[in-house]
Amino acid sequence: MSHPYAPPMVPTSIDGLDNVLMGGFLRGGFYLVQGDPGSGKTTLALQYMQSRARAGERCLYVTLTEDRSDLEQTCRAHGWSLEGLEVRDLTRQLDDQRDLVFDPADTELSELMKIVQEEVERVGPAHVVFDGLSELRLLSGDPLRYRRQLLALKHFLAERHATVLLLDDRSGSFEGVQPESLVGGNILLERSLPAYGRARRRLVVTKIRGCHFREGYHDYEIVMGGIRVHPRLVAGEHQDQFVGALCPSGVPNLDKMLQGGLSAGSTALLLGPAGAGKSTLSVQFVVNALKRKEKAAIYVFDEVMHILIDRSEKLCFGKPGGFRSYVEEGLLHAQQVDPAEMTPGAFAHEVRRVVEAGAKLVVIDSLNGYLNSMPEERFLTTHLHELFAYLNQKGVLTIIVVAQHGMAMGSNPLAEVDVSYLADTVLLFRYYEAVGEVHQAISVFKKRTGPHDRTIRQLKIDSAGLYVGEPLRELRGILTGVPQYGNGMQGPGLSSDSGSKSMER
Repeated sequence: MSHPYAPPMVPTSIDGLDNVLMGGFLRGGFYLVQGDPGSGKTTLALQYMQSRARAGERCLYVTLTEDRSDLEQTCRAHGWSLEGLEVRDLTRQLDDQRDLVFDPADTELSELMKIVQEEVERVGPAHVVFDGLSELRLLSGDPLRYRRQLLALKHFLAERHATVLLLDDRSGSFEGVQPESLVGGNILLERSLPAYGRARRRLVVTKIRGCHFREGYHDYEIVMGGIRVHPRLVAGEHQDQFVGALCPSGVPNLDKMLQGGLSAGSTALLLGPAGAGKSTLSVQFVVNALKRKEKAAIYVFDEVMHILIDRSEKLCFGKPGGFRSYVEEGLLHAQQVDPAEMTPGAFAHEVRRVVEAGAKLVVIDSLNGYLNSMPEERFLTTHLHELFAYLNQKGVLTIIVVAQHGMAMGSNPLAEVDVSYLADTVLLFRYYEAVGEVHQAISVFKKRTGPHDRTIRQLKIDSAGLYVGEPLRELRGILTGVPQYGNGMQGPGLSSDSGSKSMER
């Protein structure tokens, strides 16, 4: 239920921005939108005005920087038009001024503001965009005159109860004169270029008088159709009640090691060298969940999607259509992520979307690809902590894959991983050598949500599926990579045939 004293709000109809502003713009508010060229100020203003025009409200767009043809080109790029908007192009008005005797502040500025006032009186708009605060600043020539002119414009539009957006590219600013102090709300758009990949954009709301908003930086992108904002994920806002349950893998000996399976609402870390079976095991949990008609999502950073699908077919056990059929049925969302094109905020927003659509299991393969592909992004582990906390509170089982360097693990397998504290369960994968063959082993390192088996077992993956064997009690030193029999003599280990006999699907 809304607060009885809540001020009237105007929705922006910009995806995600209303969430950041907690409803939209205050009706009759005076807002400043700042940003460098290319940050999307004009796109944001046009997108907002398009929505208000569709709602049947009168809108006036005054431009001092981009002429009408520039605005039309921006609209065409997003499938819009200027139809329904009153556009007053004053760029030619500035170009036509030829008086070189008097100070522009005494002639051009007063003439310009007179035209703006006449247009407002003629149109009677409920919403006004003034695109050209930097031009106003240059024409003023003096900090005091600029401040007084901005205050006069504010009072004039406030008397007519118009909701106003001022666009400023922050060029030619006066030291000591901060327009933020004169407006009721301020939105700052930032654009930066990483060493590789597309431009990164983010916005921050620094103030809104008389209204709450979501603080901090929020990633956004400019796509076909306008601006799409990805509000910063705050896990504390999503405290859902869910029934705790175990999610089995469908592999009997593995579920025995986990005392029934992985817990819903927890995070599991699969840790080991490349090729040890981490990704296949994560898909095994996914396939078993899909068989229970539970929705799942897989985000792949390190490999091409068709390779993941092809090597996962053996886990579907003859299901018609195999792994792809689950995607077609809408039970599985499988996405190859290009981190050069997707920001951490956009990725968190995508995961949140599939969870709200009903996904109960999310796999991130791998964390290495996520972290290493965006080395210039700060606080990635903080992003992950918030994301995992959100998933846990929504009752989602999260499986993250982490590849370690090297083939054989030493005595401290977690030395290279600084995110293991985020995981409730850690499964360790090993290679070990016996009689000229390389074998794989699996063990449960920790499980916060309940008891677990501490044995080390052989893991085998072949064309028929994934298998886990009985405990390798006759061997010691498996973690070193070269095991020995308990009496100190190197034993034959497990051959392919003997290993298969001890396996259980």
